[in-house]
Amino acid sequence: MRRRVLLAGLLLASCSSPEPAYYTLAAVRGTPQGRGPALVELRRPGLAGYLDRPEIVRSNTQYQLRVGSGERWGEPFGDMVSRVLAEDLNSRLPGTSVFTSTGAISVDAGATIEMDVQRFDADPSGTVQFLAQVAVSRGRNRANATARAIRVTVTPASGSTADYVAAMSNALGQAADQIAAMLRGR
Repeated sequence: MRRRVLLAGLLLASCSSPEPAYYTLAAVRGTPQGRGPALVELRRPGLAGYLDRPEIVRSNTQYQLRVGSGERWGEPFGDMVSRVLAEDLNSRLPGTSVFTSTGAISVDAGATIEMDVQRFDADPSGTVQFLAQVAVSRGRNRANATARAIRVTVTPASGSTADYVAAMSNALGQAADQIAAMLRGR
């Protein structure tokens, strides 16, 4: 009987799946561009449905998604993109405080950023593709909003997941450069 219990325990232990590896995007410091509005609200970005998942989407090629097996984001993807983009923008706009709509701060901002991420994965060559529609409005007046498409490509240093996530972080930082210019009215 003890032998059967031991054997059953060993079988169960060998069938358990390994703990997934967790990753997070990181802010990329940028060149300060000058002053923007004092307070900026960054709304949680809209995400293409295929990106809104805990697994890391590596590519979207030939009508098929490739999702990293056992590789997950450390937080909900939309929240992470918003948090990191706010940090990226704060480093580029001295004197401006960029806060996220999902955080605890709720004040009237001088500007609002809205973003719809349509693509944030790799193409068939492995290059990270970031494509988003971004709108910046001043105060509560949405009639004078500025909107444009932002497209950024970054080649990862290698095929590793860490380098892939680093390339994604760099792409988001380059998008922040363009959004900071929009906030400054350029």
